[in-house]
Amino acid sequence: MKRLGQGLVFVFPLSLLASGFSVAADDSKVKAATNQVESGYSKAAEGVGETAKGVGKTAVDGAKYSAEKVKEAGKTAEPPAKTAWGNARDGAVGFGHTVKGFFTSLFSK
Repeated sequence: MKRLGQGLVFVFPLSLLASGFSVAADDSKVKAATNQVESGYSKAAEGVGETAKGVGKTAVDGAKYSAEKVKEAGKTAEPPAKTAWGNARDGAVGFGHTVKGFFTSLFSK
């Protein structure tokens, strides 16, 4: 047991020392990879921004188009405007039907 403890005391610092050298050697690779990730992120962020602008523009244009179609449909559903003569004629025809219905019901019994 004593030898195992002594072995660990010597092996552990050596392993830390060895790992410290390997990190120092790979430091340039890590920095290069970090720079690559950062540049990729900035490009992706620009792409996301452009995509969001495109989606927003599509939504706005779609809403404008839909509003125009609803207005057109509303105008199509409106009854045509009548002139004064058209309104007077319709009133006279209605009055005539009422009078005819009154006399028909009066004499049919």
